[in-house]
Amino acid sequence: MDILQAILLGLLQGITEFLPVSSSGHLALGRALLGRDLEPGITFEIVVHFGSFCSIAVYFHKKIREIFTDLFKSFSPSGIRSKRFVTDSNTRLSYIILLSMIPAGIVGFTMKEYIEVIFLNPFFVSCMLLVTGTLLFSTKFMGNPQKDVDIKRGLLIGVAQAFAILPGISRSGTTISVSLFSGMSREKAAIFSFLMVLPVLAGAMLLEMTEIVETGIETAAVISLFVGFLTSFISGYFALTYLIILLKREKFHYFAYYCWTVGVIGIFYFF
Repeated sequence: MDILQAILLGLLQGITEFLPVSSSGHLALGRALLGRDLEPGITFEIVVHFGSFCSIAVYFHKKIREIFTDLFKSFSPSGIRSKRFVTDSNTRLSYIILLSMIPAGIVGFTMKEYIEVIFLNPFFVSCMLLVTGTLLFSTKFMGNPQKDVDIKRGLLIGVAQAFAILPGISRSGTTISVSLFSGMSREKAAIFSFLMVLPVLAGAMLLEMTEIVETGIETAAVISLFVGFLTSFISGYFALTYLIILLKREKFHYFAYYCWTVGVIGIFYFF
């Protein structure tokens, strides 16, 4: 892989991972149009996903630090005696994040082969982009909800994340939309949506790391990998910033027009 390919694939990952337009859908359509040339390889895929992981970690570093600090306090001897592990809000949030991972984990482990087959069907992916667009557009009619995440909402959003394993269904678009429908505020919906994917990304990277250990990394590929990581990290950070600005301004539904356009073109092209 040359430097230009690394930059393009890093941009693709960084931008579409956060904007509600389905990164997996774009990759599936790109492969259908360009063939195996767009196949990044397992090592590069892990590296650019790590770039996305770092984007979230840097953007929400204050909240993440608060959660870990409160977790430490909650499970300290004094925290256990005072039952802080039950009453602290950030500790409860960490429980809900773990709970929200269960549906996606079940779907990922039990339906992996079927989902991989779907990735090869660009017509299906195009149809799913229409579904994503419709879901995003429906948020236009939401009022100004102000509720916080709880166990029921967390599990519901986790189910939405599991559904978004399908290529063409945006993970961020689905989880944020469902969060808004459940009554959560826009800011809290965005925070929970991206915090809940951190353990998922970390787990996926750890599983795929075993293959890197077996195959190793060529010295000549190090520069391309670094460029891919850096591109994914920088573009992901700005895409995340832009998304949250639009979300706060109640313009989240604007992405529906893009999804509909790509979906309709894909349906006619691959029919």
